[in-house]
Amino acid sequence: MAMSGKLIEIVAYRAEWPAEFAALAGALRGVTGTLHHIGSTSVQGLAAKDVIDLQLTVPNLPDSSDELIEAAGFKKGTPTSDHCPPGMTLAADELAKKYFRSTGRAAHLHVREQGRFNQRYPLLCRDYLRSHTSAADAYAEIKKQLARYFPNDVDAYYDVKDPVFDVLMAGAADWAKMTDWREPPGD
Repeated sequence: MAMSGKLIEIVAYRAEWPAEFAALAGALRGVTGTLHHIGSTSVQGLAAKDVIDLQLTVPNLPDSSDELIEAAGFKKGTPTSDHCPPGMTLAADELAKKYFRSTGRAAHLHVREQGRFNQRYPLLCRDYLRSHTSAADAYAEIKKQLARYFPNDVDAYYDVKDPVFDVLMAGAADWAKMTDWREPPGD
C-alpha cells in the first residue's frame, strides 16, 4: 500500500474556499497568464479535499514564469503530465504541465499551455459540475467512499477516481457541444 504520509479526507464544502482562491491568485498577480479556480473546491456545494487548485494558463509552457511563481509562495514540484483518458491517444504535449505546491495554505498550482487538452479539461469539468448538481453529488459520494476505503493510499484513490471522472467528462463533452460552451475568462 502506498503511504502518502497524510490521510485522504473529504470535507463538506466550505464557503471560504473562493476567498482563499482569491488570496492565492492575488499573490500570483505579477505572473503572466490566466488564472482559474479549478477542482472540487471551485464547485459550490461539492465536498472535497481541503486543497485549493489553481490553473495558470500560459501561452507557452516552457516560458512560464517559474521564478515569479516561486516568489509568490509556491514550490516547484516534479515535472509531470496529466493522465490520458481511456480510449484516447494524445500527444505528450497535450498532457504536459508544470506543478507547484503552496508553501502556505494547502494549494496546488497547475501550469498548462493554452489550447491543450489538459488545459481545457479542468475548466469544462468545473463548469459542468457547477451546472449539474446531481453529477456533482454523485462525484462527491465517490470521493467520500474512496477516502473511506483508501484513506492512506493515494495511488488506489486516484486509480479509481480518475476513470470514474472520465465517465463524467464524457457527459461534459456532450453538454459542451449542446450548449456551445466556451472557455471562461480568468477568475
